[in-house]
Amino acid sequence: MTATAPTASEALTIPGPAGTLEALLDIPAVTAAPESVAVICHPHPQYGGTMTNKVVYSLARACNEAGAPTVRFNYRGVGASTGSYDEGNGETDDALAVLDWAAQRYPGARLWLGGFSFGGAVAIRAAAARDVARLVTVAPAIRRVKVDERSLPQCPWLIVQGDRDELVDPNDIQQWAQALPESPRLAMLNGVEHFFHGRLNELRQVVVQWLIELAHLGR
Repeated sequence: MTATAPTASEALTIPGPAGTLEALLDIPAVTAAPESVAVICHPHPQYGGTMTNKVVYSLARACNEAGAPTVRFNYRGVGASTGSYDEGNGETDDALAVLDWAAQRYPGARLWLGGFSFGGAVAIRAAAARDVARLVTVAPAIRRVKVDERSLPQCPWLIVQGDRDELVDPNDIQQWAQALPESPRLAMLNGVEHFFHGRLNELRQVVVQWLIELAHLGR
């Protein structure tokens, strides 16, 4: 399986709770109105995380391959987005604003949500607050951004984790996921560290296969 480039990438400015949010809309080569639209959350803004992160890009491409336009965006204070870092709370509000924008841009389309590291934890929080149909979290930093286990996503959920992750403890993620009332699908990739160096295609394939599997199941 090879990556499918979008037919177009559109630079956007989306209204956010702290001003405006810089974003990119990646549009796949589909002729009919899309059934789904995806939003992807990037890693920690204070450690160089942006919407152009390679893992974020790979998640966007996976959703494009499954037929969904994908919105990548910069949190408040990142790139051209206004505002300043807010400990994950404001960033969650930013994600909700982008989800709401996506729902308005594609009326009737189901919402998919993804995130990497800090963005994975932000995505978990945002998915619990909106009617999200799919959730993909890659190495979610659940110990850096607090996730309320009393308010969890109710949709199909995939966690992709490297077993050599040096920043997010893979054993902790596995135990945490298995203890949830409804355990997410957990894909533990052997020999993979936090930034998926040399393994981005494998990450993309895991996500695409899961999305296609759910589509075949009619979920």
